[in-house]
Amino acid sequence: MSDDELSRRSLLDLFHEEAAAQTRTLSAGLLALESAPGDASTLEACMRATHSLKGAARIVGLPEAVEVASAMEDSFVAAQRGELRIDAARIDALLVGIDLLIAAGDAAAPPLSPEAVEAFVARLEGGAQPGAASAAASAPETDDLAALGASLRLPVPERESVASGDVEPAPLAQLSQPRSADAERMLRVRAGTLDRVLGFAGESLVESRRMRPFAEGLLRTRRAQGDVLAALGQFQERHGDALDVDARAALAAIRNAIVSLDRQLSERFDDVDRIDRRGTQLAQRLYDEALQCRMRPFGDTAHTYPRVVRDLARSLGKRVRFAITGESTQVDRDILEMLDAPLGHLLRNALDHGIEDPETRRRAGKPEEASLTLEARHSAGKLLIAVADDGAGIDLDALRGSIVARSFAQPQAVAAMSDAELFDFLLLPGFSLRDTVTDVSGRGVGLDAVQNFAKAVRGTVRIESAAGQGTRFVLQLPLTLSVVRSLIVEVAGEAYAFPLAHVRRALSVPRSAIEMLEGQQHIAFEGRPVGLVTARQLLGAGAEATATEDLNVVLVGSEAGLYGVAVDRFAGERTLAVQPLDARLGKVRNVSAAALLDDGEVALIVDVEDIVTSVGRLVRDGQLAGVARGGAHNGARARKRVLVVEDSLTVRELERKLLEKRGYDVTVAVDGMDGWSTLRNGHFDLVITDVDMPRMDGIELVTMIKGDPMHRNVPVMIVSYKDREDDRRRGLDAGADYYLTKGSFHDEALLDAVNDLIGEAAG
Repeated sequence: MSDDELSRRSLLDLFHEEAAAQTRTLSAGLLALESAPGDASTLEACMRATHSLKGAARIVGLPEAVEVASAMEDSFVAAQRGELRIDAARIDALLVGIDLLIAAGDAAAPPLSPEAVEAFVARLEGGAQPGAASAAASAPETDDLAALGASLRLPVPERESVASGDVEPAPLAQLSQPRSADAERMLRVRAGTLDRVLGFAGESLVESRRMRPFAEGLLRTRRAQGDVLAALGQFQERHGDALDVDARAALAAIRNAIVSLDRQLSERFDDVDRIDRRGTQLAQRLYDEALQCRMRPFGDTAHTYPRVVRDLARSLGKRVRFAITGESTQVDRDILEMLDAPLGHLLRNALDHGIEDPETRRRAGKPEEASLTLEARHSAGKLLIAVADDGAGIDLDALRGSIVARSFAQPQAVAAMSDAELFDFLLLPGFSLRDTVTDVSGRGVGLDAVQNFAKAVRGTVRIESAAGQGTRFVLQLPLTLSVVRSLIVEVAGEAYAFPLAHVRRALSVPRSAIEMLEGQQHIAFEGRPVGLVTARQLLGAGAEATATEDLNVVLVGSEAGLYGVAVDRFAGERTLAVQPLDARLGKVRNVSAAALLDDGEVALIVDVEDIVTSVGRLVRDGQLAGVARGGAHNGARARKRVLVVEDSLTVRELERKLLEKRGYDVTVAVDGMDGWSTLRNGHFDLVITDVDMPRMDGIELVTMIKGDPMHRNVPVMIVSYKDREDDRRRGLDAGADYYLTKGSFHDEALLDAVNDLIGEAAG
């Protein structure tokens, strides 16, 4: 490529950056003119923006872009002179011109065709009043060179740069003011390089904190030396008179040496303390600045939405006043890049589903012009993005009917659900209240995409709605994906981090509060049973440690699937710098990333979504391990384990309670298949089974147990209503060691039989 070609390519890049900035100003100006067509400052800003683009396009050598910008400039000048009005139709045409100018500055796009330019000019001039054309001819063309000079001073960020965004345009009323080149200057930095810098900054912050323990150790040494000096002084006071002259001189010399050493140690401690404080402060500032480089203002994405809302509202025949608040709110670069699609879905959903047409609003006593707002703000260490409208709200009766019609829940359950529980169905894949599919909505994929986005960035979606008053969608997101506030726990001597965004509660419960329900361990939380699982099993950390009186539990999951994860110890909350796992590891089950703790130890960040999925899989497969119940005083003697296989909930719970009161460790299974799976994945001293059960009956279960080399020695007791001799013989022939009929069933009969087979509960 020749030097001339390189120079032209560089100019095209600059024009692309200027076009992005100036057309952003033009878009904002046109939308402002729609409500205030004669606003002088806005017309002036738009005119100057098109004039600058015209001059820059002429220098770069884009004649089609020159013609488009010139036609737009003519319209603005004519409007300034009062010769035409910037009405809705003309704004539509001018917005097309913006699209053409953006396309002209894109080196990857084909050049503008003369036909497209001619069609645009004809459309724009078609609504102009006579004499309006060429109204800007009096503007001196020498200004074009000045405009290009201004454009050459624009920052030139890479698409993946420190700011990773478009050039920030000047305010409408200050477009003509020169920029500060030093303040706006940007350097091209790859996103991967920036991420590594942030990682190094996080490591330096951790390393800087390791100086503090050393300084504290030095302080303890200094105090110990002071104690030695004090003891030496006491010895001299008590026994000095008994010493001869030489001994007293030697003792005084030792004392003076220790005093001198103490002074030096004190000075060294002051130096270390100063270095520690300074190093920690610098490391913190470095980390904060590196993190700030990942942040961009929310307006970098939000500036495109006013036009999107305007165009869609016009196509739907609705009048909408759209407002954006919090454009300066800082958002993580990666989150900002992912926000565009979900926010587009929410805005389209509000325009199509929520906001009524003007006639409907008028009949309801509302203003014909609806209100739609997009808000971004920081709250309690989170980023909150809200899309709110004053439309009809969500029809709860229609929502309930749709849930039942799609067989998501039974009518009785739906009738008992709260509004929040009903709204959660809107976030399910394929769910829609719209019976017909249009170009805007009805396919049931929009809110599903919003939910998936929130989960991907460790956030949540909340829906609020009131009939006739409107709907509000709130995205609660982390401030950055590089930092996560976490609960640190210890599991089998290793540190793990649960992101607080996914932690419902951390609590300690007595082991005696663990209950068995449907074969699974549960604890009570806010009046409802919550399934209990062990972090050691989920994280592959081995068997449970020695039982303590209380159990440390982290509650994770949603209302529909809430679980308590038992951990060994809580180690407090930390703000962690997220370090992605090496790509060569692939997806590590139940782990999403890693981080360094203050002491330099590595903590694995738990993937809570994976955890919930793993629990569901273990439950289905009957492989869920239990948590040791009872206090630490019961740990000295291992309790004998009994597996109760019974499809009747009443009988199953009765047998379980009888055996547990006698001190046995009881696990339950709901049928023969469940019992066989449970037996294969655990150690049991006795199996008690019914005969008539779904999937696999008791006789089949006994046959499989006695035919398996690993389990044939496990005693099996049949407890059944079938009391005929043929039934008893059939059970014993299959290999059962004891046959007890439920007709003569009573507490002591069962307990005596168990005692005969395996002895007392503690062996």
